[in-house]
Amino acid sequence: MGPRLTAPGVALAALLADAAGLHGLAGWLVLLAVPAACAASFVGVSDALAGLGVLRGVTASLALVLLVVGSAVREHAARGGSIPAVAVSAIVAALICYAIPIFAWILQPGALRTAAPKRRASPA
Repeated sequence: MGPRLTAPGVALAALLADAAGLHGLAGWLVLLAVPAACAASFVGVSDALAGLGVLRGVTASLALVLLVVGSAVREHAARGGSIPAVAVSAIVAALICYAIPIFAWILQPGALRTAAPKRRASPA
């Protein structure tokens, strides 16, 4: 898995672990997602600097910030208590940030089209 897919994959695993009630595992997975998100952010920013599109760099950087905030909130929560809603919301928001470039690619004109059929000129 490349750096662009590792971070959302680990973040999704953390969200699923939270949903299953494995909050300790989810905390470790969020902590593991931070360096992967940092790598994805570096790749996105370098692509933006190379002129390959700014959207991926911005959304990956925002997802990195959200995962760091979620990890910090989770770490400072009381042990044995419930997980703060901000921690789970940060993971969900980070996953949305990773999905934005996919939706932008799907919605851009001509992304899913192959070569358009050529029209014949009508005889005048």
